Amino acid sequence: MSVSEDPNSLERGQGSLPADREKNQLKQGSQDQQLPHSNEQWDWKTDPDNPYNWPASRKAWQIAIVSSMAFTASFGTSVMTASPEQLISEFGVTTTQSILPLSLYVFALALGPVIGGPLSETIGRYYIFMIGVLIGALFAIGCGTVQNFAGLCILRFLSGLFFAPTLAISGGTLNEIYKPEHRGIPSTFFITTPLLGPGFGPVIGGFVTHRKGWRWTQWTIIFFSIFCLLLGLIFGRETFHPILKKRKAKQLGQPIPPPPPLRMRLKLFMTVALFRPLLMLAIEPITTLFCLYSALEFATLFSFFAAIPYVFQEVYHFSTEQVGLVFISIIIGCVLGAITLILCNKYFYLPQVAKYPPHQVPPEHRLYAAMIGSIGLPLGLFWFGWTSKSDISWASPAVAIIPFTWGNLCLFTGSLQYLIDTYQGMTIASAVSANSLARYILSGAFPLFTTQMCRNLGIGWASSLLGFLAVALLPVPWIFFKFGKLIRSKSRYEASKF
Repeated sequence: MSVSEDPNSLERGQGSLPADREKNQLKQGSQDQQLPHSNEQWDWKTDPDNPYNWPASRKAWQIAIVSSMAFTASFGTSVMTASPEQLISEFGVTTTQSILPLSLYVFALALGPVIGGPLSETIGRYYIFMIGVLIGALFAIGCGTVQNFAGLCILRFLSGLFFAPTLAISGGTLNEIYKPEHRGIPSTFFITTPLLGPGFGPVIGGFVTHRKGWRWTQWTIIFFSIFCLLLGLIFGRETFHPILKKRKAKQLGQPIPPPPPLRMRLKLFMTVALFRPLLMLAIEPITTLFCLYSALEFATLFSFFAAIPYVFQEVYHFSTEQVGLVFISIIIGCVLGAITLILCNKYFYLPQVAKYPPHQVPPEHRLYAAMIGSIGLPLGLFWFGWTSKSDISWASPAVAIIPFTWGNLCLFTGSLQYLIDTYQGMTIASAVSANSLARYILSGAFPLFTTQMCRNLGIGWASSLLGFLAVALLPVPWIFFKFGKLIRSKSRYEASKF
């Protein structure tokens, strides 16, 4: 994400770290380096190499590529959902230990913004996508051939680590191709696609595990990776604007200033990707509440990877393949969520664009989908918990997953768009990094204790506990919609004032 930061933020009381002054000086220097400046021979705004000016078909291919890569990365989180029984049998591990390969992969995804963001702005988005998927696939091969459980856990973590940047920097690619007023449908498609991965993973993984064994779940990841790499080789293009400008300058024989010193770049990296996200999670109400809310519900979604096999095998005596088919409810919920997002964008957000100056629509108008979706979260959890009984049809808890998944997608997308529209400069990257860090850490942890929670509390109360948390956080988007401008005015960071 290429953004600029106001060098006067410390004077306004908005800088929060001692490193901010040097970071602002570095950023000012990097702005000066976005050369060559427009002249009679070349104008970046009208240049055909500018991704904003690409033909619609080329833009569509780039979104298809990054979406397929993000789908593959998220598919890898849940493809082993049906594998624990075989892992227990082959390696002699406990039930909790058998879920570690899933959780460690998810934990690795939390490092995506930390690794992928800075590297992609140094060597370009395209190379990070391609190299990340390639190495992630190689580690998946290791997962499919490893002969001990410790090695499987390590290789799963490394596979997730290299797939992680495809999830972290794809949003930057979207912003570099489409201007804000044209991002509605492409962003909905992109955000929905990786969320479909956790739905398709157990469906495909269930059949593969039952008929071929758990190792074939890794070969499935490799097949998807090969498809993504072929798409990238044939249709992929670089989209990061500063990299493209430097290439153009080189073609025109214009001088390219040297990069800032390594020490300053490392300090900027530590501030934007590590220190400030953690600080914002701790002291910034906007980031704290939205990250906590979306992280908790995202983690609840991942807890279904352990809860659904437990419920439908223990209560309804489903086979492995039948359990996998239950996850189609997640896919249906994501599709309905995508439709809701498109409708909210068309009927609620776009009408506001005409009422305000360019790029000054209050961020609160991004929250319509989050407010609507917040109702579906507790509804789905209570419904799922108290209808998971042998004297009630299996269809009831299966259908209950749909409103939860629908609400989860609406909440996640709406809250993320709100964070992006609220903050300015490089604070945007820190807010998004904080969101990813919170989501994937909780999502990796929840499946480890879900089965025990269902067994000790009972399915109804275990699901209700998560439902009560969803009820407690339900007012968050509604409160920010009502009082967002006042809250933003008191932010310690560079928050929009309109």
